[in-house]
Amino acid sequence: MGKQIKQSNNKKSKSQLIDVHELYEESVQCVEAEIDFVNQTYKNIRKKNANSLREDFCGTMNTSCEWIRRRKTNIAYSVDIDQSVLDWGIEKKLSRLTKSQRSRINIINGDVTKVKTPGVDIVLAMNFSYWIFKERNTMMDYFRHIYDNMADDGIFFLDAFGGPEAIQEMTEDTEFDGYTYTWDQKKYNPITGEGLFYIHFKFDDGSRIKRAFTYDWRVWTLPELKEILSEAGFKPYIYWEGTGDDGEGNGIFTKTELGEADDSWIAYIVAEK
Repeated sequence: MGKQIKQSNNKKSKSQLIDVHELYEESVQCVEAEIDFVNQTYKNIRKKNANSLREDFCGTMNTSCEWIRRRKTNIAYSVDIDQSVLDWGIEKKLSRLTKSQRSRINIINGDVTKVKTPGVDIVLAMNFSYWIFKERNTMMDYFRHIYDNMADDGIFFLDAFGGPEAIQEMTEDTEFDGYTYTWDQKKYNPITGEGLFYIHFKFDDGSRIKRAFTYDWRVWTLPELKEILSEAGFKPYIYWEGTGDDGEGNGIFTKTELGEADDSWIAYIVAEK
């Protein structure tokens, strides 16, 4: 939980009243678009629908819930090491599902490198959360573990970001209704590739939440990740985001071997077993 900056009067500020997990889902996630992509990409590659999905680093299970809503046959395994965040998801997200839908989500509090699940069609490691593994051998262990917990025709989906801006110590503000979201790239070590990142929120009443979320990652490159995935047994491909007329990302990701040298980019890694 981030540090809340209080107002001087007795009236509670927005920073005291707001739920940071709801802010995160609104400002960072778009689970509908994410599930659209993984659902259609799996179908395009395997010529059938996927039914089982494992969401690693699932947090509030927002993505798993979206998966469950897509088809009555879909099941999900939601894995996260933080029980408090899982509890929030159970209270706020699962409670909105029907009894039948809730029965198809399997919640697992545990280490993603050790948790065993039935062979699933799809595994997700999104929002760059797997970058918590900073050493090559640790990342290899994770990828091999996922390989062993997938169906024979399973597909592993990950995201990544990069470009010159990804290794700059800088902040970027995005305006939302009633608040400002700040992505803070606080530190970067070019020798180790490690970076320290924060998310801050500032509200229209002047209050703010500093360091609502903290990420201590290694900034991996696509060639590094593709090489490790290949050594773990996968066949990885890159799906690159296209650009609109304004030069910004348009949310459409296409398989390619030629990316653009943008200052900042986001891509999906699609790794077939």
